[in-house]
Parts: sequence; C-alpha cells; structure tokens
Amino acid sequence: VQLVESGGGLVEPGGSLRLSCLASGSTFRLNTMGWYRQAPGKQRELVAELDSGGGTNYGDAVKGRVTISRNNYAKNTVFLQLYGLKPEDTAVYYCKVTAWGTETGTLGSYWGQGTQVTVSL
Repeated sequence: VQLVESGGGLVEPGGSLRLSCLASGSTFRLNTMGWYRQAPGKQRELVAELDSGGGTNYGDAVKGRVTISRNNYAKNTVFLQLYGLKPEDTAVYYCKVTAWGTETGTLGSYWGQGTQVTVSL
C-alpha cells in the first residue's frame, strides 16, 4: 500500500485546512483509515480514524474541530478537515491505514510520509 498525503501548510490561528491521503496498490483491501500527528518533542497521537464500518474516532485534543471522511466511490482517499486551528495544532500529520492483503490474508499497517501543518500569525 502506498500513501500520498497533501494539503498541509501554514495557516493563521482560527483558520481551516483540509488534508488528503490517497491509498494505492493492487493487492489489498482497506480496513481503517486515519490521521495521527506528532509535534516536536511529543509522542504521536490520534487525530481521527474511520473504521471499516464507517464509524469515527476522534482524539480528545481535536474533538469538535475536525471531521474525517472518505471519498464515496473508490473509498481509497481519506480527508481530514481541520477547523478553528490553534498554534498547538502545529505538527506533522501522518496518514495511517490498515489493510488486508488479498493474497496473504494478513492485516498490515501503513504510514504516509507526513505533511507539515503550521498554525501561526
């Protein structure tokens, strides 16, 4: 599974940003799709995740300020809409998916390369 993230950048406090993550490959079936973030000197933490049934799980630090969704047709792209951004949201945001190998029958975890989000005046 290859993951390509986009949409990061510099935004002012109170602003919004939309991140995208495209999953590609030929021999897998997606299970969960989500976003994590890591700020300098801090542990990586959950931002939001979609399970295979469409249920959502949001990190406490961002609840009420983010929405996670998938594209309706191919369901291979996950979006993260961030609202009301604060300086403490500054971090590298990583896409993470879990997927079943259609040939191996095993569940693997895959991470994107990360996209920087900076919230500052």
